[in-house]
Amino acid sequence: MTEREKKQFEVDRRYLKMAKIWAENSYCKRRQVGALIVNNQMIISDGYNGTPAGFENVCEDENNVTKPYVLHAEANAITKVAASNNNSMGATIYITASPCIECAKLIIQAGIKRVVFSEKYHTDEGVDLLERAGITVDFIEITGYD
Repeated sequence: MTEREKKQFEVDRRYLKMAKIWAENSYCKRRQVGALIVNNQMIISDGYNGTPAGFENVCEDENNVTKPYVLHAEANAITKVAASNNNSMGATIYITASPCIECAKLIIQAGIKRVVFSEKYHTDEGVDLLERAGITVDFIEITGYD
């Protein structure tokens, strides 16, 4: 690994750790996911999984099944940047879990060019779609906040 690649790896790890901390804002009990969108070494948006604004902060129903209107962390971060003056074209999104296929479609449409994640989702459909779209996808395993 070159010195530049080592430096990028360490930066990626730091952003993933920050996304993991940001995930703690989620009220979801089954799984907490965080996302950060970074462009030109600046965090331009953040998100975590949860209910839409104005809804009760309860993600699961009485059977512990995620409610159908819960937003994923990536969707929250992308819609947040869309409502701002920032631009996600060419950005990197750091996510604590690999994206589902629905979020992968949003990532593609948002012009994000790189996805870095630290936990694998139960399916690879999202990652496969991102790679098919020419988006760089990197898996970096992190443990705790080391």
